[in-house]
Amino acid sequence: MTHPFHPLFGREFELVVYRHNWGEDRVYFHDTEGTLCSLPASWTNAIDPDPLVVIAAGRSHFRCQDLLQVAEMLAELRRSEDDAM
Repeated sequence: MTHPFHPLFGREFELVVYRHNWGEDRVYFHDTEGTLCSLPASWTNAIDPDPLVVIAAGRSHFRCQDLLQVAEMLAELRRSEDDAM
């Protein structure tokens, strides 16, 4: 687990399967209790890191496309609130 804010950060698990599900690449593994779990592959070392993350080397915490998606989601929430009033 390489995602710095995930509670399993730094832990290693045996990969059960790597597949494209829910519109993204995901990894499946058994946790310490034997439960089958899945995570986005980008949260692990199963794929190469995003080039922007490597180049930014900690200087940029967000990608432009992600910030644009957040802005669109916030705009949608505002529109929903306005429609509800």
